[in-house]
Amino acid sequence: MPTYDYQCDACGHTFEEWQSFKDDALTTCPKCKKKKLRRLFGGGAAIIFKGSGFYETDYRRTDADKKAAEADRQATDAKPETKTDTPAKTETPAKTEAPAATESKPGGKSAGKGKKGEK
Repeated sequence: MPTYDYQCDACGHTFEEWQSFKDDALTTCPKCKKKKLRRLFGGGAAIIFKGSGFYETDYRRTDADKKAAEADRQATDAKPETKTDTPAKTETPAKTEAPAATESKPGGKSAGKGKKGEK
């Protein structure tokens, strides 16, 4: 049943009333009892969902839907999903290495070839 908004032109009282579509509009104000009541234009009521939600069994399934679900289930069972922390490898062109530097630092040691910890 929809909710209708009413306002009295005599006293200014506004209220909501649940009425059937078949019912006539109210004409008498419940507060001041004058016949100056008018129905207001409202935005209408929003959809109200009650209950715990929608379930797969709430909808009718066709044979095609059942076959597709079974095929999907079999495909997932055949290939178990494996998760890895490393990203997937992609093909990249081989890198060419630059020739090693042969310049020497003052002190006679070549660049980058010292022992760990030496400066």
